[in-house]
Amino acid sequence: MSLDWGYAQNNGPATWVEKYPQAGGTRQSPVDIDPSKALPDAALDAEPLSWRYVDGCARALANTGYGWKVDVDGAGSLLKGGPLDAEYTLEQFHCHWGCNSDEGSEHTVGGRAYAGELHLVHWNSTKYSSFGEAASQPDGLAVLGILLQSGEANEELEKIVKRLSEVQHRGEKIKISDPINPVKFLPEETAYWTYLGSLTTPPCNESVIWILFKQAIEVSDEQLAAFRQLRCYAAGEECPCDELRGFVSLNYRPPLPLGERQLRESRVA
Repeated sequence: MSLDWGYAQNNGPATWVEKYPQAGGTRQSPVDIDPSKALPDAALDAEPLSWRYVDGCARALANTGYGWKVDVDGAGSLLKGGPLDAEYTLEQFHCHWGCNSDEGSEHTVGGRAYAGELHLVHWNSTKYSSFGEAASQPDGLAVLGILLQSGEANEELEKIVKRLSEVQHRGEKIKISDPINPVKFLPEETAYWTYLGSLTTPPCNESVIWILFKQAIEVSDEQLAAFRQLRCYAAGEECPCDELRGFVSLNYRPPLPLGERQLRESRVA
């Protein structure tokens, strides 16, 4: 069973709008963050962004065919304040990367790409009863974006990296035994940019309040290389005949126009 979207030339981001009309909307993500156009907003710092995560909330690691994803038990987690008018619950986290350490982030900053980008995906549990319901609403989701730059190995991510060999093919999924604490993914300085956007993968729902931290965290080139070894096809299936040769060598969507949307920034570190 071939994937109906992906990151190769024949099914990559430029083609998504053919099957997923929302991908052509005016509230799409990612975007290039132009710091000179970011509007300082005292309201963001008046009620600072805050979070609470439970150590050991990670339940399962899966190969989605588009990358790796960690499903969590969101009970006890909380994201609120800043640009959010409700409380949001953690649903999952996943990562995007490129063919080399000079690319891979979905958001760029002043035109500069980073080696990758980690996304902590939350849903509005104040107004909606499930992630699925929230995902179709304009205020349904909030995603913390964390830029990854090449450097020292990240200890918390290493807990995932060392298990990737067990989920090499699409559809493979394993339970996670090592406690993983999402707090340890966050940068020391927590100033951020925020804007209204979308999911960066099909169906590209325009339902995300984006919060992108200004400070990047480090990952090693070896960890990034392990990400690129994942396969986009299931065990027993034929390897796709495209330029990626069945590997998830890259899985980022290029930036799209910000358009008339407002880019705001918090300055509290």
